[in-house]
Amino acid sequence: MTVCAVEPPSTSGVVRVPEAGCVITADGSYAARLAPAGDCWFAERWTLDGPEPYAVPLPGNQPEEPGTGVQPMGDGRVLVHRPSAERHLFSLLYPTGPGTGELPLGAVECPEPGARLFLLPPAPGGARAYALVSGPRSSAVWLVAGGAFGPERLAEVPGRCSGGVWLDGTGRLLALDRELGGRTKTVVLDLERAVVSPLLEIADDSDDRLLLADPDSGLLLISSDAPSPGQERLGWGVLGSTLPVRFPECLRLPDCVVTPFAIQPGQVLMPENCAVGLRVDGAFGTWVGTWRPAERRVRHLPAPEGWLAGAGVWTPEGVLRLPYATRSTPCGVSHLSAARGDAGAAEPGRTGAAAEGGRTGAAAEPGSTSGAAEPGRTAGAVEPGLASASVADRTAAPPGGRPPAPMETRVPVTSAPRPTVPPATPAAGPAPARPVPLQQAPLGRLVTN
Repeated sequence: MTVCAVEPPSTSGVVRVPEAGCVITADGSYAARLAPAGDCWFAERWTLDGPEPYAVPLPGNQPEEPGTGVQPMGDGRVLVHRPSAERHLFSLLYPTGPGTGELPLGAVECPEPGARLFLLPPAPGGARAYALVSGPRSSAVWLVAGGAFGPERLAEVPGRCSGGVWLDGTGRLLALDRELGGRTKTVVLDLERAVVSPLLEIADDSDDRLLLADPDSGLLLISSDAPSPGQERLGWGVLGSTLPVRFPECLRLPDCVVTPFAIQPGQVLMPENCAVGLRVDGAFGTWVGTWRPAERRVRHLPAPEGWLAGAGVWTPEGVLRLPYATRSTPCGVSHLSAARGDAGAAEPGRTGAAAEGGRTGAAAEPGSTSGAAEPGRTAGAVEPGLASASVADRTAAPPGGRPPAPMETRVPVTSAPRPTVPPATPAAGPAPARPVPLQQAPLGRLVTN
């Protein structure tokens, strides 16, 4: 089956893949990771926007713990998050000649039982960093770097929240996956006004999560069990569009975990042309997939040796930059091209390993959605007839070879009242798909302000 990864912390039992090997700023200039040094760990900053990538070690006064969080800032400093019992300490590290400077920022306390704190993805601009404290009854967003007086509590959201996706280029609109009343739905938090609004509600009895968003094109990557009850599916929609969410059959890879990690920027009002980077974890290892909504197929590529799995960034020209570290190359970036009609060969003259494209997935649904996003509405349903295919029980091939494309058959689904789901049978395969009525969320006013 295909399992969609959910950002930590998730307490709902959803399977998730390991976290990314490093964190990259929103503009792709810097990256940060915990680097090993024997049995110890230390923060390391990577500079990615120069002629060649290079790493700067930032060892503190003592080694870091394996659970320490790191995040690069837009000015080259690295934010470190050190959990300690019920307190979470934050500092900024920066190089000072032969040593490392450290600026303590303060602490956030989480005394409530069951509460967890984790850093949110890097905000646009790189001047601020945020953390989410997720509790059993409510969650709070904190500004932990970039404020005037240390960590500052900005807003509280009822329910247990996870995820975290930025919807705009200013760092104002933050999407969170909120678990409330036994269901998970995505809401949007306006950090300036501390107002929460619904964003993604596909069906009343479905769990819907937002995985990625691109502010330029409005492309959304979504995880939901609406088309196949009990099974998470990857889908896509357009922010502000009245068209329904689509769940391409090509994104269903048997016995694999498929995790989108990067969307091509710069495709204004052209969401179907955006390339998406996918991390694919199977029984034979981890490899890279690239996909565009307009092509309706996945291109499978071997991951570069030493890939910091799950980390990568697209250039506006359609080149996927994957950071990797090996014994011979402790700081490297592999460049993979995803031009239309190209099998994904490595771009010549670039740093890193070349990857030859594998066999592509089977074509999925006919038809396409409009690239222009209409303000005031958001996608929220499965389009009848687009999410009703069955997948043969095939095992993915090793990443060094050519992973097979998932086999596909089409089963028509009407827009009539929802069919009754038949009882489970011993036969393998996904649960039958079902049509889901369109629901719309009033996000337009927040997006256009």
